[in-house]
Amino acid sequence: MDSVHLFRSRGHPLACAGPWRVQRRARGSVVVASGRDAVNTLCRDCGALGTAEHRSERCAGCGSPRLVRHAELGSLAVAHVDCDAFYAAVEKRDRPELADRPVIIGGGARGVVLACCYVARLYGVRSAMPMFKALAACPDAVVIRPDMAKYSAVGREVRAEMRQLTPLVEPVSIDEAFLHLGGTKALHGSCPAQLLAGLAKRVETAHGVTVSIGLSDNKFLAKIASDLDKPRGFAVLSRREAPAFLAGKPVSLLWGVGAA
Repeated sequence: MDSVHLFRSRGHPLACAGPWRVQRRARGSVVVASGRDAVNTLCRDCGALGTAEHRSERCAGCGSPRLVRHAELGSLAVAHVDCDAFYAAVEKRDRPELADRPVIIGGGARGVVLACCYVARLYGVRSAMPMFKALAACPDAVVIRPDMAKYSAVGREVRAEMRQLTPLVEPVSIDEAFLHLGGTKALHGSCPAQLLAGLAKRVETAHGVTVSIGLSDNKFLAKIASDLDKPRGFAVLSRREAPAFLAGKPVSLLWGVGAA
């Protein structure tokens, strides 16, 4: 298990409790607050939300290890939802024999990589890489010509699932969007974090692709959070802990900032 410590800024309500940690697991993520203070805990499989002072590795209701813990989990309402390796995931969904194979979406030897799956990324393949370099790095990759009409159709289906939760869906691209979920608890009877966990399950079950979720107070932090635990992740980054968390990170972590 890999851990990234998110040290809190002075004045945080849990300042006496030790550092925040994001802990990565094989089948999910856990955002925990160390110490004796009670924190909100969400089960990503059954949707149960509760408060406990003692950390448990599994959901008391269904036994799932896919838990998210955060002191503000019940109140944060801005999310960024991003499909994982979307084009490749759609192709793998339609061709199950490719599930464990490295898949590259792109053109011929003179083209570039449009997208690739996580298996291909283990070989160093990246989007926008010249195809000849990608095939040199991963000669056993399955190369598939892009089918944008199919990807667009699946993207619309996923967006329709989002709009079942809120009309305030702000698309960023074909496979990602911001969701503004303030006030939805009164409509749906569940807090935004629970609604998002349910959304992820429905998208995976009904449409065969997985999503990663970032939850925060605003779009900027939600976008950063959604990249912290890919694929199939759920990460929480609140405004209160953001200054301390971002202080030691490279500027390229910020949305829209990177190499020229």
